[in-house]
Amino acid sequence: MRGLWDRAGTEEREMAGAGISRRGVLGLGAGLAAMAVAGCGSNSGRPSSGGSGGSGDKAALQQWYHQYGEAGTQQAVERYAKAYPDATVTVQWSPGDYDKKVSTSLLTDQGPDVFEYGNGPTIDMIKGKQVVDLIDLLGDARSDFNSALIERMSYQGKLYGIPQVIDMQLLVYRKSLLSAAGLQPPQTVDELLDAAKKLTTDKVKGLFVGNDGGVGVLGGPALWSAGVDYLTVDHQFGFDDPAAYESLSKLRELWTSKVLLLGAPTDWSDPSAFTQGLTAMQFTGLWTLPVIEKALPGDYGVLPWPKLNATSGEPSVPVGAYGAAVNAKSKNVEAAKKFVKWLWVDQTDDQLDFAQSYGFHIPARKSLSEKAEKLKSGPAADAVKLLNDHGHPQNPLLWSPKAGTAYTDALSKIIRTGADPATEIKTVKSVADAELKRITSS
Repeated sequence: MRGLWDRAGTEEREMAGAGISRRGVLGLGAGLAAMAVAGCGSNSGRPSSGGSGGSGDKAALQQWYHQYGEAGTQQAVERYAKAYPDATVTVQWSPGDYDKKVSTSLLTDQGPDVFEYGNGPTIDMIKGKQVVDLIDLLGDARSDFNSALIERMSYQGKLYGIPQVIDMQLLVYRKSLLSAAGLQPPQTVDELLDAAKKLTTDKVKGLFVGNDGGVGVLGGPALWSAGVDYLTVDHQFGFDDPAAYESLSKLRELWTSKVLLLGAPTDWSDPSAFTQGLTAMQFTGLWTLPVIEKALPGDYGVLPWPKLNATSGEPSVPVGAYGAAVNAKSKNVEAAKKFVKWLWVDQTDDQLDFAQSYGFHIPARKSLSEKAEKLKSGPAADAVKLLNDHGHPQNPLLWSPKAGTAYTDALSKIIRTGADPATEIKTVKSVADAELKRITSS
């Protein structure tokens, strides 16, 4: 899902013919080892009544979601909103560039009262005082939420998003095809490249990482594979490093080796290329597992993106979550906060329903994760273990959209045209350094 997985440059999700646009949220902060694996209507803008309306004296609230593609999701969030007793909530389902729509609306008085955003609001939204602190909504439930998600959506002791569900990306592979080729699941990038070459035939490609060759989804995994990250622990640029140069050059080698599926009818976030036999391995999302299970029962496994080599880096799975936020310009801030608490703190049955009944997601709360039966066996259980062992934030809060765009541009040049990784990374560093200075000095 393109926003959650890297607002600056990931892919649009289109699941089974229905546009899933933004599973792109990743970026959860530190402490992922304890991770517990955990929108509709029309009518935009605020009511002309100045925020009151609906039946009786109830407040009228606008709630925005990006366009999920899983069947039933829109109807579910509309049902949740309709059931809320203390306000009249109108849900807007937003296709297209949802992130841009939200960020633009927050500059006006026509934005939503409540909205979801990938990995929580951006640092610019927070520092621009466009969203309000929600820390007081959690109460005793705070310890039940995934601590890494809470950290990722917090800044200077204040919480700006309530985690909804967790999503993750991973590598899926056809067990029968690897076995026929005499291959074991790859544990390093070189083994992945070798396997992709041996699995490529005149009818099947070895690997699918998106129609752009991985530009949109492999930026983070390529860094973690090399043992580096977007930023250091003290918020400095983190990957002007020879290991990163080598790792990014491997992505170029995948491109030039003719092992990648390109021009597929659907992109990485849809499992169709994998289930239809166009590729032996695919980098995709947890949400695709029910479709894969139905098409290929028993003939697939899940893996992290592998480490660079036997001695460098580590395997990884990118992780992210949409967070519910409240617009500081809402005419009903307190009513909006009350609704967010009701839906994303109090209504645990709806939270579990949202995570498990429409696609495949992980509850953001430990107690609900323990109740998620679909995550307790098979490749789904393996995926949860990968998340607990190798989960990585998509990017840190201080990694700005401008820095993300610079990195995506560099990846495109490196992968698709063979630009020098060291030169391109230094260009990214200059942009990121300026952004970090702007953010930390304001």
